[in-house]
Amino acid sequence: MPVTHSLEADVLRRQDPELAEILLGELDRQSTTLQLIAAENFSSPAVLAALGSPLANKYAEGYPGARHHGGCEIVDVAERLAVDRAKALFGAEHANVQSHSGSSAVLAAYAALLRPGDTVLALGLPYGGHLTHGSPANFSGRWFDFVGYGVDAETGLIDYDQVRTLARTHRPKAIVCGSIAYPRHIDYAFFREVADEVGAYLIADAAHPMGLVAGGAAPSPVPYADVVCATTHKVLRGPRGGMILCGAELAERVDRAVFPFTQGGAQMHTIAAKAVAFGEAATPAFKLYAHQVVANARALAALLAAEGLVVTTGGTDTHLITADPAPLGVDGRTARGRLAAAGMVLDCCALPHGDARGLRLGTAAVTTQGMGEEEMAGIAALLAGVLRGETESQKARDQVRELTGRFQPYTG
Repeated sequence: MPVTHSLEADVLRRQDPELAEILLGELDRQSTTLQLIAAENFSSPAVLAALGSPLANKYAEGYPGARHHGGCEIVDVAERLAVDRAKALFGAEHANVQSHSGSSAVLAAYAALLRPGDTVLALGLPYGGHLTHGSPANFSGRWFDFVGYGVDAETGLIDYDQVRTLARTHRPKAIVCGSIAYPRHIDYAFFREVADEVGAYLIADAAHPMGLVAGGAAPSPVPYADVVCATTHKVLRGPRGGMILCGAELAERVDRAVFPFTQGGAQMHTIAAKAVAFGEAATPAFKLYAHQVVANARALAALLAAEGLVVTTGGTDTHLITADPAPLGVDGRTARGRLAAAGMVLDCCALPHGDARGLRLGTAAVTTQGMGEEEMAGIAALLAGVLRGETESQKARDQVRELTGRFQPYTG
């Protein structure tokens, strides 16, 4: 654990030992198990320090220079810094860094561009679309008329011909490109072309690949989309939160959609932590990291396929992998439980063209810990051994502890 957080833990132990033990227990869980959830990562000590800073005390409704509360002179500087760094990092004309999450960023994008009842074209949920892409349990599915496009039954790749056909048929007000489980790069230029053809806004939900974009390891949606929504955690390694990028012509609409339409006071400690993360992502070290994340994912995907899992789309271009463990004699939900017992933490996901559940895993967190392709080989073999029943849970957990002991997320 970093020295600063050891001191904070000591304070918490004295003040609230019960909660201190809970927090230290979670640190131990993260440090002794493999974090393979594609949406998770380890934030730097500097990001964590900003999250625990006095900025958490400040109420700051509004925007820099136009707050509804006094005493915002310092937090205004912090927000302007975050905005400037985000714009420079992603080459955007405007950035809003106040969104509390990726979902709230998407909500604000819809609020800025759409009205209830408008038609929206997005990747269908069975193929990796997010809840905000039209789920009936979500505001998106209740307020808007979503039409879902899918993926090719054989390749698992987005069916771009279907996208064009559906766009021409339904003439949507907006087209959304982005996914929580699609492991390949998205053709943003194609989506821009189709959106222009039917007179639609193009919204890129780039929550997963945005950290790779920052590191030059994935194509950027910024030159093509009217609005880009993203998270600041995942591969980007910042605090849990969201952001929105857009052109200058939509800046005021986007800002008003965030505040006052969908949110109240900005979380200034989180915004400061976002500024830290944007600064870290602009370094040469982060570029090397982002490319290593992809190299690890590609290696892991190939190794899992060699072990008998069916890897969706035959591989990956990004940090995430989706795979069907059925050839090893186990379904996705059962596989997730077995792996959790063995100290390997990952998710289930829908598999295209069927009711079966598969596995979704990613390499962002283990790469932050310093693991490379050699460690991916060990992870793949261990994962397959557990699913086949060849490796007992306790033996696997011991191997995981040995591996994570050599690659700790926090040291000092």
